[in-house]
Formats: sequence, structure tokens, C-alpha cells
Amino acid sequence: MSTIDRRSFLKSFSLGMGALGLGLSKAQGGRFSGEIVELVIPFKEGGGSDTWGRFNAPFLSRYLPGQPTVIVRNVPGGNSIAGANRFAARARPDGLSVLGTSASTQFPYLMSDPRVDYDYRDWRVLMAYGTGGVAYVSTDLGVSSVTDLNDIMDRPLLYGSQGPTSLDLVPVLAFKLLGLNVRPIFGMSGRGAGRLAFERGEVNIDYQTSTAYLRNVVPLIQQGNAVPLFSWGALNGAGELIRDPTFPDLPHFGEAYEALHGKTPSGLEWESWFAFFTAGFPAQKLLVAPAETPDEVVQAYEDAVQAMRTDPEYRSRKPAALGTYEQVTGPAAQRMYDLATNVPQSARDWVRTWLRDEFRVNLEA
Repeated sequence: MSTIDRRSFLKSFSLGMGALGLGLSKAQGGRFSGEIVELVIPFKEGGGSDTWGRFNAPFLSRYLPGQPTVIVRNVPGGNSIAGANRFAARARPDGLSVLGTSASTQFPYLMSDPRVDYDYRDWRVLMAYGTGGVAYVSTDLGVSSVTDLNDIMDRPLLYGSQGPTSLDLVPVLAFKLLGLNVRPIFGMSGRGAGRLAFERGEVNIDYQTSTAYLRNVVPLIQQGNAVPLFSWGALNGAGELIRDPTFPDLPHFGEAYEALHGKTPSGLEWESWFAFFTAGFPAQKLLVAPAETPDEVVQAYEDAVQAMRTDPEYRSRKPAALGTYEQVTGPAAQRMYDLATNVPQSARDWVRTWLRDEFRVNLEA
């Protein structure tokens, strides 16, 4: 059975079971009282997606009608592919199971990874969240800022990576563009695992998304064990790369490139990096439900997100936990959803060739 046929069969089977008696719960009418909502995070505990999910869960519980219990269910494996595949096969359109995706879920889909059985066209976006990321190195390298990287260009550096088609595509390609001699160690179960490898001294260069960086890396910097280099940056209203407002004192990646090479970045390599950065960070995390989810259930989630954004506790805790980025719904979320799931074919082709030549990773066209 082909991937498409298997996906169609599983989807039809799930809907058929509902028609045979499982039925839509009272959540369909927006009445979640007494229910348990499962927020599936397809990563291990401790990374940026897990932090994001666990931060949002109690607020969704507070503001969804009926105040259901919202639990985070970690389903790691395959750089989020396993959990996303399971959600696509099992989730029913009743609002009681939602999925938090990351760019590490989007990228394999965009790159036609043969392990992917999910299709973003089968989902509806409930909430979207952009984020950033910061690259940092071990203090053992003797580097104090991005300009010092010139002194270690030939030094072998190790980076703990989830996999070549995960969100790590952005940092690994960035290190290549800078000219650093970085060897990725594939197979990490998540960015949290990569950070732990850094803490154990097994790797000496790393990056974390903003949520995990603020929570887990800033203490390492304060202890003198890590040195921040640059953020990936953010996009302004014109789609231009600017400094990340959460990390205004750090240069963005374009500035780091210019500091090392004395010129602004350009060319197909840069355009490919920028395309996947755009899909991976300004629109990184999406809360989705099956496409057949009724409008009233989607509206219940959108209303809950709008309400939690005005909650004093949410507003006071969010900057330290997630950064300055806004979590959005409705048309704004849809725009981010489109951004996250569309990359120019020229960039996909270039990256596919680069992965094949650099890492012997062959992906179907």
C-alpha cells in the first residue's frame, strides 16, 4: 500500500469508527466540561516544543469552555515524525486531541521524507507561534564573540543534531555558510538531548530555540560554560531579516556572516537558507486539529487563545518562558501556516542535492 493510500485508509477508518458509535463528543458544541484534551507533542520532554506545550496547556484548560483538563502527551521518535504520523492516523475531529508541530515536523514534509505519512493539508491551524533561536559555543574554545570564530575556522566542531531533514537543517546549513568545520552527530531525540550532550562536553557548538534557550542555556552562560554567538534573527513587515527582539544585543545570522566574510550574504545557498529559516522560525510552532474539526470547536480554541493572551498571569510569565513573540489565531495564524508549509522548489532542490552530496541522504523527489 502506498503512503498516500495508507494515509487515506487510516483517515477513512478513523472517521468510520466515529460513525459506528464512537461519535463526536460533546466537545463538538464547544462543551468541554469533564473532558480530557490531549495536546500531543511529538518530542521528548525538555526541548522548546515541550516547554511551549506545557506553558500553554494550563491556560487552554482555563479558557476552553467547560475548563477541561489539558494534558501534554509526549510522543517522541523520528524527529517528530512518529508522533505526527500517529496523530494523523488516530486523531478524531472533536477537539479532544490536538497536535503541536514544529519546523522539525514541517521540514520532512517539505522535503518529501519517505517516513512521513501525514499531510498538512489534512489539518486545520488553531494557533501559530513564531520563535527564534540562538547559536552558542563552549567556553573551552576560547571564543568570546562571533568575530572570534575566524580563529577557529579549521578547528573540528561537533554539533548534536536530530537529523538532516529536521529543524537542524537551518543551523547546519548556517555553519556551512559561515565556513565553520562543524560535523553534525545525527540521532539526537530532540534539541533537549543536544543541549544535554553540550553540557556533558560531548559536543561544543549548539543552538536552542528561544524557549529552551531562555530556560536552559542562559544559566549555562551565567555559570561561564557557554558563549552566545548570534541569533537567527526575525522578519520585519517587509520580510527582511532583522535582529530578534528577544535578543536585541545579539547579531542576527546575516550580520554574523558579514562580520566574518566582509560582505552581505547572497547566492542560492543563502536564498535556500533564508527560505528554510522563514519556514522554520517566524512560523515555527503550530497547534493543529484534523481538517474535519467543526467550525464551532475551532472557534472555541481561537477564543481561548485570545482570552489567555489577556490573562495577567500569562502576560507576566510568557516573556521569560517563551520570549516576546505573539501567539496568534485566525487569519494571522493561517498566514503563518502558509509560510511554514511553502518553500520555493529551487530551495528544496538545492537542499536535497546538498544533503545527498554532504551527508549521503537521498530523499524522493
